[in-house]
Amino acid sequence: MNAGPWAAVSPCSAACLGGHPRKAPPLVTLRRCTAFGAHLAGAVAAGRRLGSGEEVRRRAGGLLADLGIGLDGGRGGLAVAGVPTGTLVVANHISWLDVLALLAVQPATLLAKREVGRWPLVGTLVRRAGTRFIDRDGLRGLPATVRELAALLRSGESVVVFPEGTTWCSAPGGPFRRATFQAALDAGAPVRPVTLAYTRNGAPTTLPAYVGEGTFAGSLRRVATARGLTVHVTAHPALHPAGHDRRTLAALARAAVFPQPPAEVHPQLGHRR
Repeated sequence: MNAGPWAAVSPCSAACLGGHPRKAPPLVTLRRCTAFGAHLAGAVAAGRRLGSGEEVRRRAGGLLADLGIGLDGGRGGLAVAGVPTGTLVVANHISWLDVLALLAVQPATLLAKREVGRWPLVGTLVRRAGTRFIDRDGLRGLPATVRELAALLRSGESVVVFPEGTTWCSAPGGPFRRATFQAALDAGAPVRPVTLAYTRNGAPTTLPAYVGEGTFAGSLRRVATARGLTVHVTAHPALHPAGHDRRTLAALARAAVFPQPPAEVHPQLGHRR
């Protein structure tokens, strides 16, 4: 099978996660996991009601709160006001928590790799939220996906994508795949670059990163035992497609999301290029 634009590979592994001392007490962890599981089960049971934008926002924010995770930024949403189309929201990708953080800020159609739909319970949740899935290893379905995204944007629906195509432990991440930017060009829709970052007690952390050969259960356990975890959602000025092609639009979006120059691998923060 030919590798497609979404066949991205990240060098990040469990070694990027480092040590994470001072875990939450066992009873706190148990309470978090119980609340998260109950909330998630309720969201799954809600069925089609999860298609409501405000319902998606409320449940996504509630799931973060269940795990003791703070949400900083993104107030007012990410969609560009005063335009006849939806907004293509493009963000870096670190963790499965990214999905919850972005949906808690901006209810939107999410474009995700097919594997996300197979995650325990969370996969069901994102399917119920209207996620479109792509095969990151194949080219055949990509033109149809771009056409579908362009149609959604024309209809006024905002769309969230992760152009890196896979998760990285921290900035600076991987290159931005250009295909989905064509949907913004075709629809004449603005692009909103967004930077996601995680801190623990105010200091940058790689703890939430979902990288390497780790399992979803292991990642959930690591997050649920953490103290002082916050996800930061930083929205940058919108980019308008006029005068650009998908190459320049992707380059501008990436420069906004990752304003720092590329860095070498750092043993603690996991920086790499």
